[in-house]
Amino acid sequence: MSKSWIEFPRVEGEASRQAHADLPKGTYEREIGRDGFFGPATHIYHKHPPTGWTSFEGPLRPRAFNALIAAKGADDPFTPVRLLSNAHCKLAIWRCASAMDQLFRNSDGDTLLFVHAGDGDLYCDFGHLAYTEGDYILLPRGTMWRIEPGTPTISLVVEATNGSFRLPEKGILGPHALFDPAALHTPHLDDKFRGQNDDREWRVRVKRCDAITTITYPYNPLDAVGWKGNLSVVKLNWRDIRPVMSHRYHIPPSVHTTFVADRFIVCTFVPRPIESDPGALKVPFYHSNDDYDEVIFYHAGEFFSRDNIKPGMVTWHPNGFTHGPHPKAFAAGARAEKAMTDEVAVMIDTRDPLDISEEAHGAEDRGYADSWKPK
Repeated sequence: MSKSWIEFPRVEGEASRQAHADLPKGTYEREIGRDGFFGPATHIYHKHPPTGWTSFEGPLRPRAFNALIAAKGADDPFTPVRLLSNAHCKLAIWRCASAMDQLFRNSDGDTLLFVHAGDGDLYCDFGHLAYTEGDYILLPRGTMWRIEPGTPTISLVVEATNGSFRLPEKGILGPHALFDPAALHTPHLDDKFRGQNDDREWRVRVKRCDAITTITYPYNPLDAVGWKGNLSVVKLNWRDIRPVMSHRYHIPPSVHTTFVADRFIVCTFVPRPIESDPGALKVPFYHSNDDYDEVIFYHAGEFFSRDNIKPGMVTWHPNGFTHGPHPKAFAAGARAEKAMTDEVAVMIDTRDPLDISEEAHGAEDRGYADSWKPK
């Protein structure tokens, strides 16, 4: 298949021979790339920070909002609060404080939950699965499920509309890089699962084309006595992810890909050593990712590339403008003050532009675009 770009590597003027390292003195590197971080790219070396704007007006401006505020008061376990969406991906925040008394089934696509807070038990077609903070729970399209929180649970919901989630190709890293597939947990048909079977009336709420159909049974339809196959609910905690890094080169965020869908990817940033080579960039490089919208949900820790960002917040950078670390983070990274990052975050890169919901817009930090202004 022919490529859609003309590729002819050249070097012009003052430039580094190695991306993200040994920059010409007094310069700022900006990467212009295609196809996320997988396609051809050029690195331009500027005298001034590429994000040193004095104003930023219009729909392209970067956004930040507090997802927890957006979801305040929305405790219906069947109605997560939508944050951002397009035809292939829906992002929402979901609160659930008490046991779901009905089952849910998504017939629009796979559902990925990231548990931001809480713990409890999930019951589904495949059995029982305990969950806790920091867990990803992948629910294949059509799965019936419900949860019984042990403590109030808040989850980021990522829906692959009319699509499915897969594990990324790991190439020369080998199949056990990032996380061994053996680290994935599946449900069990254990005593807890058998104990929740009863003969009372149960309802299943089925979502199809964003409309809800209710199906009523005179018994609990989660009554499996066995199963076999290679399709199941799976669970992965961020603590089981072992990030790839280099002490001499700041690796693009695409290497942290955890799940792949048809038109977007899900990455996980977890604590890792900061580059120790004196010439290596120690913070994310400035880049123009013109093919993807970039969304980050901040889960825990200190987010070293961002200023005034707290757990539960979301940043959204629409495709089409240069962005990168805040000035304070860039200066701190240059001084190499830390040996490790201390952050856990979920990044969703979407090939198609996203739309923001009214709830997210109402919880927005309107000064976020100004945070890059020269001080």
